[in-house]
Amino acid sequence: MCVLVSLPLFGQSFSYYNYSPLETIDLETLAKKFILTTPDKDSFLLFNHHDQSTNLSKGKKYKMPIRVYSYSDINIRKSVGVDDYGLAKSIQVYNETLIKLGLKKTALSKGGDIWVPLNYLKGDKLKFVPHYTKYALLGKNDEIEVTDNLLKNQVFYLISGHGGPDPGANCIKDGNMVCEDEYAYDITLRLARNLISHSGKVYMIVSDKNDGIREDTYLKHDHDEVTCEGDIIPLNQIKRLKQRTDLINKLYKEHEGNSKQKLIEIHIDSRNEDKKIDLFFYHFIGSEAGKKVAEHLLETIKEKYNTHQKDRGYNGVVEARNLYSLRETLPLSIYIEVGNITNDFDQRRILIPNNRQALANWLAEGLMK
Repeated sequence: MCVLVSLPLFGQSFSYYNYSPLETIDLETLAKKFILTTPDKDSFLLFNHHDQSTNLSKGKKYKMPIRVYSYSDINIRKSVGVDDYGLAKSIQVYNETLIKLGLKKTALSKGGDIWVPLNYLKGDKLKFVPHYTKYALLGKNDEIEVTDNLLKNQVFYLISGHGGPDPGANCIKDGNMVCEDEYAYDITLRLARNLISHSGKVYMIVSDKNDGIREDTYLKHDHDEVTCEGDIIPLNQIKRLKQRTDLINKLYKEHEGNSKQKLIEIHIDSRNEDKKIDLFFYHFIGSEAGKKVAEHLLETIKEKYNTHQKDRGYNGVVEARNLYSLRETLPLSIYIEVGNITNDFDQRRILIPNNRQALANWLAEGLMK
């Protein structure tokens, strides 16, 4: 049984073959059945979020690491988009073998299709396989399409300001309590989703398994945030900061030498109601690498505002600061303030869900420069 699912294209149009076993089988049996190699088995596990030791369930639909192309009525090379004649011949033999085995019904002719295991394309057209992954903190819509590997081997530690017993800056807006920790968390979680979509590895140091990304204007305030390892967040500020920096430094050492690592901390400021502020970025004193990343972020935000609000001007800044989280953490660290929570103009930046998403998009773009 097969269902063809269309995915983003690299040039020639293709779908992926979906297979439902008629009985419970293991991965090795499936691989032998479809003549798949070890890289293909790895792709299968990735596509289906499947554990290698777990059998495939009878009747369940699985996405196979086999691309399905329409035959062009000319030749295999034209249909698949490859130049190598030997490769095309191998694809032909593979399809003919599957037909003989009774797994494939259509021949390589007009109206037929061509099946190509991903390992056949290794080193030719295929450099990255788009796939989906899940990130539980996102809530109901926890699936993320990973579209490229621009952030491969990069680790991001994301902190949303305050949390747990500390709501951070807050105010009353139209009878609603607006708390820094909830809005900073929503923006940070949206940033996490963006980074993961480019193959970045993300730790949400402050986590709330019940919230997920929310599309509400007014976000309900609660106190159930914990660390990404499930530890209760203390009320005492110094203990809270030390808890976070200790956790980040532990994770940093686990990844040291294998990845580029960054800490991004997002806050919302509180000033006089008439004080409108733009996003500003702090890096640790003397950190040239931190300063460079902060400047990339500033430049990106400024470009976006100049494009979308040409006459508003932009007054964000980059500054060196001796803040605890910048000073005590091992990875390159950037601290971001996204607005004044009491200012009517700045409130639109955090209250409107589309604006929170725009901030996350622009910050992710800046981090990829």
